[in-house]
Amino acid sequence: MDNLLRMQDVRSRRRVITFDRRELRQLLALYSARVVTGEWRDYAIDFRPGMALFSIFRHTAEQPLFAIAKFAGARWTVHAGPRRLAQGDDLGEVLSIFDRKLRVF
Repeated sequence: MDNLLRMQDVRSRRRVITFDRRELRQLLALYSARVVTGEWRDYAIDFRPGMALFSIFRHTAEQPLFAIAKFAGARWTVHAGPRRLAQGDDLGEVLSIFDRKLRVF
């Protein structure tokens, strides 16, 4: 029984990844521009161990069309279902994938 851990020690080991104000502003600017065109209608923000997710929906009850994930070390990825569309260190660069017309299969 020498392997007892205190819960606060375990919690402090997990690093919570969040969006800062600048990142959230960029994400919401993209989202609002697509809402105006009628493409997107809802979003969700999730915080999971080691990542923060910004998911975009066409309808609330569906699976997300796109998920933008931030990982430790400010690594970014954009997914459409299981497909990875973009990845990189700069959010603006990763979001440039939305400058061209994307189709969801």
